[in-house]
Amino acid sequence: MEDLAAAPTDEESPTAEAPAESGVHPLFAGAPSSVSFKKLRKRLLREVRETLSAYDMVEPGARWLVCLSGGKDSYGLLAVLLDLQWRGLLPVDLLACNLDQAQPGFPQEILPAFFARHSIPHRIERRDTYRLVMEKTAPGDTLCALCSRLRRGHLYRIAREEGCSAIVLGHHREDALETFVMNMLFGGRLSSMPPKLRNDAGDLDVLRPLIRSAEADLEKLAQALAFPIIPCNLCGSQDGLERARVKALISDWERERPGTKANMLRALSTVRPSHLHDPELYDFGRV
Repeated sequence: MEDLAAAPTDEESPTAEAPAESGVHPLFAGAPSSVSFKKLRKRLLREVRETLSAYDMVEPGARWLVCLSGGKDSYGLLAVLLDLQWRGLLPVDLLACNLDQAQPGFPQEILPAFFARHSIPHRIERRDTYRLVMEKTAPGDTLCALCSRLRRGHLYRIAREEGCSAIVLGHHREDALETFVMNMLFGGRLSSMPPKLRNDAGDLDVLRPLIRSAEADLEKLAQALAFPIIPCNLCGSQDGLERARVKALISDWERERPGTKANMLRALSTVRPSHLHDPELYDFGRV
């Protein structure tokens, strides 16, 4: 048993492992035995392994801070990483982390019980960023941008305190595609959520192993494993109207022409600088 570093405002759990003779991580002990679930699990494992390899995410012996909000995506992220680790395919130490931001009505008992039930090493930290966000945000404005910046700062700090080299987030394929279209239409730039990003200080990586995986698959996984989902709008804020419209637009494209999302995702990793218009990216003077 290994004790985590002490912190006065945190709840922590010792590193615990389920008995290897069970043949499965405790998180999957009650998983369906159906063919469809086995295919779903295999697909997610394959996609994440391909992503980890393609973007050189894994340094054997490293320690990762896996961020858990209580939503389906972060539960799915943790489940797939634990599955890979249990199978001996992910040689890193995983520490689940929830940042309780003191949102009204946040059910503080859900995640500690979940971690304990499945013997998952974790750290829970409570910081009242909600009050600060409410003080600094004008009435009617979305709370998400400032809330996200404050949350990221705390996660960087926690990662350093815990000796982690990376924070790992549950963003999936649809998150990347929606961000790409949003940036193009409203930001005037071609950019999206990168699978791997080094922070400005240069000491931590931000990893998104689910970036090639479909949101619908994560929804199915959450239902099959009966994750105790915590609503994402406890603060009363929602993603902006434009993002919701972009999400619906991409869904319409996929419905009208199946495979559109896969093509869009492929486009993000198949870039031809000479066929774009950025002179800082491509030297048109040498053509």
